[in-house]
Amino acid sequence: MTPLSFSSYQKTATWENLGILKEVRFKASLSGGKGGQNVNKVSTKIELYWTPAESKLIEEEVKEVLLTKLAAKLSQEGELRIVCEEDRSQLKNKEKATEKFYKLITACFKVQKKRKATKPTKSSVTKRLEGKSKQKTIKANRRKPEL
Repeated sequence: MTPLSFSSYQKTATWENLGILKEVRFKASLSGGKGGQNVNKVSTKIELYWTPAESKLIEEEVKEVLLTKLAAKLSQEGELRIVCEEDRSQLKNKEKATEKFYKLITACFKVQKKRKATKPTKSSVTKRLEGKSKQKTIKANRRKPEL
């Protein structure tokens, strides 16, 4: 598969159409932080778990790209974990967690632009050389005079 065919995986809609959320596991737990008495009663914190290596919806080449790019974010079991506890609502946290998930996956397929080497401008070169010569004269004036 060429890198050009990976371009379709840069869109969230592609992942949504694949139905990748069927392979995702959600876990709700008690959240810390704001919410008052609600914090102790309602499980609003959402944890999203997904194992890319075990995915049946994506091809092997796509899996390889995901596994290499997400290597730092995967646990020892090869599982991706995204936590969201920003809102007081479980539903909002679930939506935000899925949004983070899609952003993370689509970012794996973005191709970085090659860096173009540039030369310093004439004015910046002369400015640098002038600064060096000023520093040279300052340091020369610090020396003891020769007799």
